Parts: sequence; C-alpha cells; structure tokens
Amino acid sequence: MTDTQSFEDGVVLLERDGPTATVVLNRPEKLNALNKPMWRGVGSAFTAANADETLRSVVLRGAGDKALGPGADIKEFETERANAAQAAEYGTVMHQTMDAIRTCRHPVVTRMKGLCIGGALELALVTDIRIAGEGARFGIPVNRLGLVMAYAEIEALVALVGRSSALEILFEGRVFGAAEAKEKGLVNRVVPDDAVDREVADTVDRINAGAPLVNRWHKRFAGRIVGGLGGGAPLSESEQAESFACFNTADFRAGVAAFLAKETPVFEGK
Repeated sequence: MTDTQSFEDGVVLLERDGPTATVVLNRPEKLNALNKPMWRGVGSAFTAANADETLRSVVLRGAGDKALGPGADIKEFETERANAAQAAEYGTVMHQTMDAIRTCRHPVVTRMKGLCIGGALELALVTDIRIAGEGARFGIPVNRLGLVMAYAEIEALVALVGRSSALEILFEGRVFGAAEAKEKGLVNRVVPDDAVDREVADTVDRINAGAPLVNRWHKRFAGRIVGGLGGGAPLSESEQAESFACFNTADFRAGVAAFLAKETPVFEGK
C-alpha cells in the first residue's frame, strides 16, 4: 500500500511503498521544470525520507515519461533570480536540497526518461545510481543563458565525470543522448525506454535485499573517501573503528548463518 505525502502544494510528492520511497518532481504540465517551491519540496522530501529508518531505498523521478526535468523554470528569473543577491539566496535553497540528497542515509536511485537537463541533472548528480532510457537527453546549457554553475553544483559534476568532461559539457552546452551520457559516466545503466521502470524496480529490490545498515555504511564511507562528507581530512580513530562495527550487528550474524545454511538471509536493520 502506497502512502503519499505532498510538499509545496503538490509540486513534489513523497510516496512510500514498503521499504522504498519515491520522490516525484510533480509539474508534468511544465515537464517538471524546477522552480523555487520544487527545490524546497525536494529538500523536505529527502529530509523526511532520511528520518524514516524503516526505508531501505529512495527513487527520484519526474512525473510522466517525458522528462525528469528540462531545467529551471525560466519565467522565474525575473522575480526570483533577477540579481546576484536574489540568486545567492536561491542558490542556498538549491545547495541545501542537493546536500539533503547527498547525505540521505538510504541508497538513492534516479529514474531518467526523456529530458534530463540543467537543474534536473544537477539533482541526479548527487544521487547514488542513475538509470536512463535510451531516449533520454542530457545537458547543462547554462552558458546559453549567461549563467554559471555555482561551486556546489560544479563540484558534483566534476566528482562524477572528471574535470575535462565536465568542462566539455559546460563549454559546448550541447544536449546529448544516453549512450554518450553513459560513456561520460553521467549514468550507470542505459536500457530501452520501456524497460526503465522494470530496471529501476529490480535495482531497488536488489538494494532492499541487502543489509540496510551495511548499505548506509557503504554510502557514508564512499562519501567520506571522496571528501564530500569529511572535507578531505584524515580519517579519525572512531571512523576507522566504524569499519568493523558491522561485526556486532544481528544482521551480520543472520547473514553468515544464512550463507552456511544455504538460505536467503532476512535482514532487520539491527
């Protein structure tokens, strides 16, 4: 049974179905173009998902099949981003939302169909796994608007694809296909458009079947190693010790026992 929570008058939805939550960019009439309420809503939805320890995975998607999103709602620039001061305040909302996704304790999978441009792609950059349909289109053509990606945004792009590919994407401002996105490292997997939902479902099923505490540790460790959660500082003794905390969990004992008995383990997150 799905439980749905609405944010910012319904432009973002959080749907909970068993151990998986789905965050939906819900402006299909605008192809899910991002405006300020949506940025706030996505941040609130991921904050709520992070607080729910019963979850084991989160999916980010756009409403419908035409787009994760085409980028920013350009009409909003006149009222919300008309000068540097307004843009800085708007950027704070954006970066808080990106951080809420990046630091969400649960594995986050992005479902990418249709347009995945600009701000929508920036959201996907800080998720953990990105699954795209063959017809998906990608790009960050902000130089066509006289805009830059701020440090927090470009950091996520460079971390994912490297400096040279990031600058290629930004300098040329091209919109390109899923095969090139896979080659660049923007997406993990490309499947036929009509197979995206099945592939996303199979992926979260595999994630959910694993020990949830271990998935959370691995996500935190990976973030810490690349500096996103620790600023590149040396690992502390307590952080080093955390690498072995799993041996004290009931899930570890259940996993080993199931392996020896040639059974499927049942993990309870304890």
